[in-house]
Amino acid sequence: MLACRRASLYDPYAARHCRRDHIRHERSHIMTKPDQLYLHHILVAVDDVERSRRFYRDVLEFQEIARPAFPFPGIWFQIGDGCHIHIVLRAETMMRRNKPNDPWDVHFALRVPSYEKTLAWLRSKGFRDDLPADDLLSLQLRPDSITGHPQIYVLDPDRNIIEFNCESLA
Repeated sequence: MLACRRASLYDPYAARHCRRDHIRHERSHIMTKPDQLYLHHILVAVDDVERSRRFYRDVLEFQEIARPAFPFPGIWFQIGDGCHIHIVLRAETMMRRNKPNDPWDVHFALRVPSYEKTLAWLRSKGFRDDLPADDLLSLQLRPDSITGHPQIYVLDPDRNIIEFNCESLA
């Protein structure tokens, strides 16, 4: 039986040579997806933790939360119902230096109810859609996105792209 089990784990074709009850036994031990799966956190690497703290806390108004005493600098923020943004000082991992606000590049998205209200709020923070894409305060707007959800893109101080994915235009 053990040889049959090993063969069926490493060679799916070997399972046909095992007795039918052994095959059923193997299938009963296959792992399944957890019942409740959700995004817990996003890690964002930065060059300057205090500058990022000011941006995420003061500009985006995220709630700073306690962080374990890791052996490297960082801060944590809570967004929504339990999702976190983990900011860490890891300059050597930065990949977006000197890059513009490009919605096709690596980014994370935050779901918000209203495009118009989010756009007004971001403009009140100094973001503008008439700036070049390489300006830290540039807005990239997609009110008629092919996804069916209006989108707004901004840069954080380390040029990480943040998408605001909106439920509606209003």
